[in-house]
Amino acid sequence: MITESNHSQIITMCQQSSIGKKLPTALYVHISAIAYLSPQLQECDSQARLLLPEESEFTLIKFNYEQPKISYLFYPNFDTDPHPALHHSIQVDLKAQIVQQRDYQNPPNPPILHRKETFVNPDYPNYQLFAQLTKQEEAIGLFHETRTIGTRKGWEQRLQEYNVKLKGHQVILLPSPSGKGTEGEGNIKIDRHKAAIHRPDLSKPVRLALEAGLFTESSTFFDYGCGHGEDIKRISDRGFTSSGWDPYYRPQCDRTSAEIVNLGYILNVIESQIERREALIKAWELTQKVLIVSAQVLIGDVGKGQIAYSDGVVSSRNTFQKYYEQEELKLYIDQVLGVDSVPVALGIYFVFRDEMQAQSFRASRFRSRATTPRIRLVSKRFEDYRKLLTPLMDFFTERGRLPTGDELQNFEPLLTEFGTVRRAFNLIVSATNQDEWDAISDKRRQDILVFLALSNFDNPDKRLKLSQLSPLYQTDIKVLFGSYQGASTTSALMLFNLGKSGFIATCCQNSKIGRLDSQALYVHVSALDNLDIMLRLYEGCVSRTIGRMDGATLVKFHLHNPKISYLFYPDFDIDPHPKLQTSMQIDLRDLQVRYHDRRSSTNPPILHRKESYLMPSYPQYEKFAKLTQQEESWALIDNITETCHMQDWQQILDQNYVELQGHRVIWRKDADPNTIKLLKAQRKIKSHTSSS
Repeated sequence: MITESNHSQIITMCQQSSIGKKLPTALYVHISAIAYLSPQLQECDSQARLLLPEESEFTLIKFNYEQPKISYLFYPNFDTDPHPALHHSIQVDLKAQIVQQRDYQNPPNPPILHRKETFVNPDYPNYQLFAQLTKQEEAIGLFHETRTIGTRKGWEQRLQEYNVKLKGHQVILLPSPSGKGTEGEGNIKIDRHKAAIHRPDLSKPVRLALEAGLFTESSTFFDYGCGHGEDIKRISDRGFTSSGWDPYYRPQCDRTSAEIVNLGYILNVIESQIERREALIKAWELTQKVLIVSAQVLIGDVGKGQIAYSDGVVSSRNTFQKYYEQEELKLYIDQVLGVDSVPVALGIYFVFRDEMQAQSFRASRFRSRATTPRIRLVSKRFEDYRKLLTPLMDFFTERGRLPTGDELQNFEPLLTEFGTVRRAFNLIVSATNQDEWDAISDKRRQDILVFLALSNFDNPDKRLKLSQLSPLYQTDIKVLFGSYQGASTTSALMLFNLGKSGFIATCCQNSKIGRLDSQALYVHVSALDNLDIMLRLYEGCVSRTIGRMDGATLVKFHLHNPKISYLFYPDFDIDPHPKLQTSMQIDLRDLQVRYHDRRSSTNPPILHRKESYLMPSYPQYEKFAKLTQQEESWALIDNITETCHMQDWQQILDQNYVELQGHRVIWRKDADPNTIKLLKAQRKIKSHTSSS
């Protein structure tokens, strides 16, 4: 029975509840969240339900502060209607043990709900959808003066005043009532210039162009839509001729042609589809060699403080954003310009004027690293000619073959001394290991096969022609394969095998590189070049089309589905058990990208046995391996599946009274000596048992 004293306690618990929507006179909780309430509130609910009519339907439970009453409210379309109307209510008076019902089906102006996410727990399936709608509605002031919007008619009048409507859980801006204005425009003024941001360094698209070697000594650069002009200055500081234009910040500047033109995050801030297309075409007209195109891509929650507008969204700052899917962006660029753009990273593409340069760039992205074999047997003859032989060693390391034809012009002093490059190379082999040179040739053959297979992956009906490749690359193919036809046939067969059921799973299970579990093979990005050629090709199908996630640490090859994931552990080298920060999963069936951000997680996944993802040549491989050996000897990672999250791992460390100092396990300072002795004895017994 509810009394005056325990009712006041219940009010306090309602006001302190972390679950539910708290109003001045009541706490409202969705039926799915009752289990998260305090035991006392759950007990009150249980008492009230005993008085409900049989088969009562309800969605929300209302705990009344003013009187010991609980109401059960039924909103039949709670999940599907963005602002559901009340159908009926049942009020239970716990003190008088009286039940009253009220029907809201027929009244023309029933009460409705706002901010639905406040009634449910964050793990509710539609929580993010509800929260996104609320942020959109807040952003344009729909909740200003809430006194009149609690009923259907009041809310509809508010929507009409703001010239918006709801489509599902999305706010849609209606066209201007006058019918005037440009394409996609309503009565909101778009402030495009506010989308320009200040950066501490080069923008990512321009940085990637620099790293890719697109800038040469005489390169000119033009930034189309340069914003504050920071890329212009930083490129100029590097010694390149650099200029730019912006309709707001630099309208007086001329739009001049340049070898490299940057259209950096411009397409996604232009609300007019016509102007967007014109900007892309104009930037391409100014491009002499390479156009860099970048735009925001849809990988996360884009609903924070935004409303739908034209084919994008408007933020609370009145800036427009068109969020592309990665494949959608490529298709748009290719269709408007009539090109085959090259994906470099998420939302970043290079568009080349010269097809041969485009193919050379694509090929360079699938060239594995090779190290010149070290000198094993030093002879006086080799030492006498070492300086003369070094360029030949470098050439073979780079190309996997000896120079031929016109390339020999660069080795005239060598030819004068030895007569032929083969004789000179024989001397090199006598001081090194022939197998290592053969391995370099094999690696270059694999690079070529992967490149040719991927070149025909997107357009199997439009096969790459030998004439589209640079003369240097043509020679590589002829020397290493004998003919272009032979290399093409082999690469086509590789693609065919890639599609066989279970083929990739077998490759993963047979891999000598990476860590394999029942679900996937995990490989550090530094080891990708050393993988089986079919796994390299498989990963290439994704990175060539989508681009690798920036900063990816591990690549996850899924065994049972045609998927690849890129995992980012920002502190992989310095944290003994690094935390997963972000991941990106790509489904090869439809190239859909799913992005997960775990930066706000209090219990993220972590890594153990870091060396298992690496090649032994990795700089810190030995340090990681020693930590694993120590953790094994201390019995900390016996059940690794139970310690794959940060909190579970910390619990294991606490239970064993140890902590990590860098990549070393040490006893905690507060560990009791007797406890340490006991733990050591247990480890000794366990070690003896397992060895016997």
